[in-house]
Amino acid sequence: MLDQLTLEFPSGCTVLLGPNGSGKSTLLSLGASVRSPDSGRVQLGRLDSAERRHRKVFRQRVGWLPQQIKSVPSLTVREQAAYAGWLKGLSKSEAWERSARALEQVRLTELAQRRSHELSGGQLRRLGIAQSLIHEADVVLLDEPTAGLDPVQRGVFRDLLAELSGSVSFVVSTHQTEDLADVYDTVIVLDRGQNMFQGTVGEFFARAPEDVAVERRAESAYRAMVRGEV
Repeated sequence: MLDQLTLEFPSGCTVLLGPNGSGKSTLLSLGASVRSPDSGRVQLGRLDSAERRHRKVFRQRVGWLPQQIKSVPSLTVREQAAYAGWLKGLSKSEAWERSARALEQVRLTELAQRRSHELSGGQLRRLGIAQSLIHEADVVLLDEPTAGLDPVQRGVFRDLLAELSGSVSFVVSTHQTEDLADVYDTVIVLDRGQNMFQGTVGEFFARAPEDVAVERRAESAYRAMVRGEV
């Protein structure tokens, strides 16, 4: 449940931080036009997701990677990426051509002929990002993309995000403060459907008490916000 929430996402990388049940997944599914708001509006520039004349273009310009990634075991990695493009309205030939570029962007070219069920958790997440990029979206929404990944895989994800963020804007949800990194331009903290904070990573860290050790400042600032102490 989102409570009279008004947010504007700038270009670049935004991390959406909040505990489980804070409304992160709901917000991203609304942004991806997967579900419709009971009231209010979701806009991308001048495009309104609720207006029928805008709906198709809106969905083409927004990429979406849910928490649970669905794959077709019988398809290869490249076929899976191309299939996602076809579902977004690309012709079969165009989807196939773009799939090679999308896999290159997420460092999966060497695994293009593998079956998707043979991928590791981190590789499957990268395939999901490729599927989100194939139709050349302006913004990609990633719901808990680092969930279940080990520290090395999370590092690979952050590096990948840094490489791609020059041409695409990202909104990434997480409940893990260790995911915060310089790659993010904006931090938004949600709690119980309300916006508790929006600012830069530096401004977020500054909310922690001065006597807190550097390695614990993110967690300290976050806990204070969701408990209503700052």
